Amino acid sequence: MNKRIVIKIGTTVLTKPSGIIDEVNIKRIVDDVAELISSGAEVIIVTSGAIGAGLGKLSLQGRSIPEKQALASIGQGYLMSIYEKFFRKHNRLVAQVLLTSDDLAQRQRYLNARNTLLTLLNLGVVPVINENDTVAVEEIKFGDNDRLSALVASKVEADQLIILTDVDGFFSGDPREEEGVRLIKEVKQITTELEEKAGGSGTRRGTGGMVTKLEAAKIATTSGITMYIANGLSEKVLRRIWNGENPGTKFLPVKEKIVSRKRWIAFDTRIEGKVVVDDGAKDALVKRGKSLLPSGISSVEGTFETGACVAVVDMRGKEFARGLTSYSSDEIEKIKGKKTSQIEKILGYKDYDEVIHRDNLVILK
Repeated sequence: MNKRIVIKIGTTVLTKPSGIIDEVNIKRIVDDVAELISSGAEVIIVTSGAIGAGLGKLSLQGRSIPEKQALASIGQGYLMSIYEKFFRKHNRLVAQVLLTSDDLAQRQRYLNARNTLLTLLNLGVVPVINENDTVAVEEIKFGDNDRLSALVASKVEADQLIILTDVDGFFSGDPREEEGVRLIKEVKQITTELEEKAGGSGTRRGTGGMVTKLEAAKIATTSGITMYIANGLSEKVLRRIWNGENPGTKFLPVKEKIVSRKRWIAFDTRIEGKVVVDDGAKDALVKRGKSLLPSGISSVEGTFETGACVAVVDMRGKEFARGLTSYSSDEIEKIKGKKTSQIEKILGYKDYDEVIHRDNLVILK
């Protein structure tokens, strides 16, 4: 069975400091990817660089969202033409796939996207994915495709996720600003201390920093995927990882991965509100694997309908679970703190005993 690898290539790897696309470096990476495919790998590329490519074509500051969207629409076609040109030399076809968070938040659209990607791999085509920056606002502000690459890796059940950036891996501090920082070679668990070491966003050409890469690592590792952060400007870095080396930082997968449907609830759906529960309910959910009953709910935040994904938080405001609700926010407001036997008397009907059934609940570790 072929090893399935998702490779995310950051803007700072794809472009020069001036913002112009670095065709020499893209060719080198494409050559390495083609070599991996010839060695038996199935590869999906998640590319950044559309905004950077547009920046090289049109002199804009690229600070406002409309400017970034304009740059992305200019740069995306140019970027794909470069990938196509270099993969053609290896007799490989490429396919452009543009996604937004909505494509993954709606389960049927996410299944359609997954089926398309798997079909392309079966046909020997290299999918090249980018966020649809022309219409997606939140992604431009926060993600730089790190989160998208992890979600894609999770959806196609990849073996590895490799994030290529312009530094050697995850450091104990910012190597561009601090002296004496060390490269963390292996991460077995993403702790609060590790998250505090992550800095802010990246450069003018890219929007992601180590914070978004840690978010990607959480998604990947809980999906049973090994993730690497490595320097995409280094020679043969992909081949080194393929050969079992660790040229950067390696994030180890958890022993018990989250099943597919619950990964979708945990990472893909948009949070539409909050349900605050007491300590007894939290203990029942986390330690005893129970469903969330109305009696354990203290308060509700936000307005949402039945079937919405909500954050489940404790009395100290810490989110520890997410789930799909069996009742709307208005209904939960009326039955919170009540026994299950009182639901029908209060609402005039009772569709479910649980506000969130255990099958629709994910505990965040």
